[in-house]
Amino acid sequence: MASPWLSCVLLPALMVSVAANTAPVFVNSMVVTLPEDLPVGAVAFWMVAKDQDGDKLTYGINGPKAYFFSVNSSTGEVKLASPLDYETEIHFKVNISVSDSYNSPEQKTLQVLVEDRNDNAPVFENTSFSISINETLPVGSVVTTVLAVDKDTGLGGLVVYSIEKVIPDTADNQRLFSILANGSILLNDHLSYNNKSAFYQLELKACDSGDTGMSNTTILCSPTVILSIRVIDQPDLDPQFVREVYMASVTENAPEGTSVLKVEAVDRDKGINDPVTYSISNSTRPGWFSIKSDGVIIVNGSLDREQLLNEDEEVQVQVTATEKQLNIYGQEAKVSIWVTLRVTDVNDHKPEFFDCTFLNCAFTPEEAQVNFTGFVYEHSSARIPIENLTLMAYDPDKGINGTFLLSLRGPEAAAFSVSPERAANSAEVQVLVRDSELVDYEKWTVMVVQVVATDLVSKDSSTATVTIHIIDINDNRPEFPKPLYIFTVPEHSANGFVITDSTHATDPDTGEGGHITYALTQGNRDNIFEVDANTGTVTVRNSTLLDRERQAEYILTLQAKDGGNLSDSTTLEIHLLDINDNPPVVSGSYNIFVQEKWDHVSLTIQAHDEDEPNTNNSRLHFSLLPGPYSQNFSVNASTGLLTSLRPLDREAIDPALGGRIVLTVCVADSGMPVLSTEVNVTINVEDINDNLPVFSQSTYNFTVKERVSGVLVGVVEAWDADQTEANNRISFSLAGNNSYNFLIRSSQLGPGQAIGRLQLPMDVSLDYETQAFFALTVTATDPDPQMEATATVSVIVEDVNDTPPTLTPDSLRGIRVAENGSAHGTVARVVAQDKDTQAQLEIELMNVICTKAGVDVGSLCHGWFSVMPNGSVLINESKAIDYELCDLVTLVVRAHDVTTDPRFEAYSANGSLPITIEDVNDNAPYFLPENKTFVIIPELVMPNQQVASVQARDNDSGDNGAIEFSILQVNFLSNDGATTSFQGFFQIATSSKDSVFTGNIELVTNLDSTLQGTYQVTIQAQDKPSMGDVQKAQTTLNLFTVDQRYRVRLQFSVPKEEVGANLEDIKAALTQATRTTIYIVNIQDIDATTRARGRSYLDAYFVFHNGTALTLNELSVLIRKDQDSLTQLLQLGLVVLGSQESQESDLPQVLISVIVGLSLALLLTLVIMTITFVCLRKSYRRKLWALKAAKEARMTAAGVMPSGPVIPGTNIYNTERANPILNLAAKDLGFESLSSSSDLDHVSLNSLDDNTVNLHQDKQEIKASQKESLPSLMESDVEPLSLVLSGRQEDTGGKGEALSLTNPALDTTDL
Repeated sequence: MASPWLSCVLLPALMVSVAANTAPVFVNSMVVTLPEDLPVGAVAFWMVAKDQDGDKLTYGINGPKAYFFSVNSSTGEVKLASPLDYETEIHFKVNISVSDSYNSPEQKTLQVLVEDRNDNAPVFENTSFSISINETLPVGSVVTTVLAVDKDTGLGGLVVYSIEKVIPDTADNQRLFSILANGSILLNDHLSYNNKSAFYQLELKACDSGDTGMSNTTILCSPTVILSIRVIDQPDLDPQFVREVYMASVTENAPEGTSVLKVEAVDRDKGINDPVTYSISNSTRPGWFSIKSDGVIIVNGSLDREQLLNEDEEVQVQVTATEKQLNIYGQEAKVSIWVTLRVTDVNDHKPEFFDCTFLNCAFTPEEAQVNFTGFVYEHSSARIPIENLTLMAYDPDKGINGTFLLSLRGPEAAAFSVSPERAANSAEVQVLVRDSELVDYEKWTVMVVQVVATDLVSKDSSTATVTIHIIDINDNRPEFPKPLYIFTVPEHSANGFVITDSTHATDPDTGEGGHITYALTQGNRDNIFEVDANTGTVTVRNSTLLDRERQAEYILTLQAKDGGNLSDSTTLEIHLLDINDNPPVVSGSYNIFVQEKWDHVSLTIQAHDEDEPNTNNSRLHFSLLPGPYSQNFSVNASTGLLTSLRPLDREAIDPALGGRIVLTVCVADSGMPVLSTEVNVTINVEDINDNLPVFSQSTYNFTVKERVSGVLVGVVEAWDADQTEANNRISFSLAGNNSYNFLIRSSQLGPGQAIGRLQLPMDVSLDYETQAFFALTVTATDPDPQMEATATVSVIVEDVNDTPPTLTPDSLRGIRVAENGSAHGTVARVVAQDKDTQAQLEIELMNVICTKAGVDVGSLCHGWFSVMPNGSVLINESKAIDYELCDLVTLVVRAHDVTTDPRFEAYSANGSLPITIEDVNDNAPYFLPENKTFVIIPELVMPNQQVASVQARDNDSGDNGAIEFSILQVNFLSNDGATTSFQGFFQIATSSKDSVFTGNIELVTNLDSTLQGTYQVTIQAQDKPSMGDVQKAQTTLNLFTVDQRYRVRLQFSVPKEEVGANLEDIKAALTQATRTTIYIVNIQDIDATTRARGRSYLDAYFVFHNGTALTLNELSVLIRKDQDSLTQLLQLGLVVLGSQESQESDLPQVLISVIVGLSLALLLTLVIMTITFVCLRKSYRRKLWALKAAKEARMTAAGVMPSGPVIPGTNIYNTERANPILNLAAKDLGFESLSSSSDLDHVSLNSLDDNTVNLHQDKQEIKASQKESLPSLMESDVEPLSLVLSGRQEDTGGKGEALSLTNPALDTTDL
């Protein structure tokens, strides 16, 4: 029975031993990433290896860092044995090995990357937790700055400060301070040592920003620290009086030095408590009080309550308290308060009298009077008061001290009484008529009484004398002394002539009753006379009508009337005296004609006088009044005969008179005064032509400009002494060589005077070059052809300035001027010329054109240069000349001939003088702002590859503006804080475009991929001037190193072309979700043979500004948190997130494995078919027995032991056809080939399936997916018989030992 079985078992073993044994190989990645918070004892990773021979494998781990892990040598499970710490060690290496006991152990180096977790809370350091600040610190000032450090990276290392509480805990104090992101604590409101608090405590806390990439963000915070702030009091407050009101009383007779009141003030700056001094700064009664240094107010002079009656008997004193030290503003700190001091009364005054009414009385001692006046009509009734008497009695004391009695005294007191007789403080006193009979104007006109006021207490008194004027009554009429007065008055006496001033009436009454007015009531019909109403003087009013020949006598009535309309009259008789008041009268008019040189004058004047004949008033006398021509005539005084003394000459008469001689003959009488009449005698002297024309000068010299026509050359003048136009009208004529070039026009200026205007015809102009001089003769002729005169005229032709100037081209050649004050004074001279002999040239600046590189830059250079009239080009603002603003200044100039004739062009054409501005190296290079973050991936970067760039500019030009970059220093700042200097790692290449110079930083050699940190590259930019000093600038770039573990792959369901077209939208969505800078590595299509969900992938890095990068898990969490970005990315085709290494295709290894596996499978198939054919029969029977045994097993309760012998080599119980026991593994029977399981179905190292994006999975499903275990070793399907046996029910009453049976030699999976 055993030989067939033995052959079946040994045949495969023999065949396997013949074939060569293959060493196992690791199938998992050689890089594993572990979070630093992985608990000790937790599974860190699995070591998975394949052995084609199926040998039992033994796993191991060794190396200096092997103590971090423990290994299950049989399964390859690796657990964490020692805690990890990212801050201590970011990555390390261990050696892993696997052995199949046949071959040498397979060893690999496993790179362990430690992922940072937010396991460190921020820690405050280098902070002084007790500070002092002035209470006057301005709002917005930085109080202090605290610093907290978190060793974590990413968001876990970003510290956020907060003020948890402010003590004293009030609502205002909670807003008093705030803290910025950099730890600076700001003051948000004003401090006050006295009004708020002198001490504050701030509870500060620093928290990080949570765990980047974790779904459950944990924020760690530092313990609360207390920052004590002591407020230092400053002298910013004025002192304060301890009481709000100060009042006191003092008697008015208090002696000097008496203490009245003490005031007290304290410094409100409690922390300073500066001493206070006191002073009286103001007072309603200066000098009455003073204050001592301790604040005691004392009497300083005599007091008088009565001076305070209008002030409520109070003195207001302003006391100022001043601190000894100045306040923070450099001013005195002081406060003032008004103190009320009441002065009480004593009886120290007697009543006095005042001339005023009650409302208008000030009752000052200076106003007191003793004399008063009034009036009253005689015989007025009793109780009538004296009029115009304003008498006030006043005692300023209070109460009984101010009460007084009033009485009258004097010889005439019996005629009057006083009211009131008793008064308090003040009273209006009236003196009344008591006995009207005693008040008699005829007895006395003035009466005097004394009014006495006596103090009721002290009996002191005052006396006022009242003078009373008695007013008279009108009871008498006026009276003239005589009833008739006779006067003589010359006729035509002047107005105001006094006829009488002594005719007066008398009236014994006084006042209006005795006032007399005068009036003429009869005989003054034409108002020839008038009378002064007050004086009675009678005068002539109308002298003209006072004519004796008209009326020789006047009878007037003069009336006198007093103020009471009582009157009297008298008669005035006025006789007029004759006077010489009529002048002589001349009969007819006198106008005669005589011819000059031939005729004589003889004429008698007829006159008479209307005055009385044969009197002096009518006797006449003739005389010739002096005149211009009166010496040529005479008149007979008695007869009035006028005759000429010699022949007359018309030309000797003023031409303005027109030949007329007017003589004035005076006819006078012999009266007193003498009256006369004047008569004009006109003698017309007729003209004859007896004079030749005469020129004003014998020779005339004129000048005229060439090239003009129709202009006036000159004027000749002649006159003729004859007086009439018929004899003196002058005309001019012209003769001489080429006189046809001229015209002469005659014009009459006046009688006998003419001018000849010599001018050029409108069609004729002279030419200086042809004939420069003309000699002409001018003839003047009057109406008689024989009467003429000549004069010589010389005409000189003047040259005209008619040629415009021109600019010399040589003077407009371009010049060069250096910028920035390098040149001064005159830099060029513009020259012009003019053919005219009298040209006066000036150079004018018309425009300034400023250009830079051929582009007009406006008016930037307008003030740099100026052009003088002599053509000198000067530098105005040497320092302002700047090549960088303008490199070419063009001065547009022209020449101006200021003497050019206005009819011709006076300016030259415009010329341009170019001034080239030469550059000076006056600007240093400067780096342009760069907002890029430069990241280096050491594994991918190759020598000569650009890793960063800078840009700089230099505002100079040419060599002065050319920039050359160089690397001064390279330091590597590692993540642990260590700094290492490197040389030769980088080089920089300079290029330029559009005046912007770019320095491309290139890698020279490969970088150490194990270094984690930042390369700090110091770059210098310097220009290359042709002369002068070199200008330099420096900047430092941070190049952050990021290794490939941060490289993330995103799979898309669209081709790479579409991904590239949507790249900006993809980057925008990722940036919004991560707030990082995204570096795209490449975009590729996925190989169709690769098992993947997408059609293309995009590799990228997600880097923060501080150089840290996002891992795959962190990126996944951030994207899921931002639903808007996630939705947009899904719309753009995103399907899977994964790391690069998890998605690297292992197709070559798979192909090799497939080929080897197919070869082995073919060989095993032949062997198995042979063995199967041999053993098929027995195997089939054995399986039938197994079915029966299974049936029996189901029928037998677990734990029941049937009786019967135990059969060795069979099941425990002797059941028919029981299953024999073979101590062989089930897998050795070769049935595993029938299993449907495969490695590909169970193994998925870092599979993309773990990171499949599915909007319908909840977070718990995502976590479950992320926590799926790594692939285990291959397992076979469950054996049916074992499954049946394990499902039996135990006997409910059985308490025996639970037995189990496993027969690995029997496998019923075939059934």
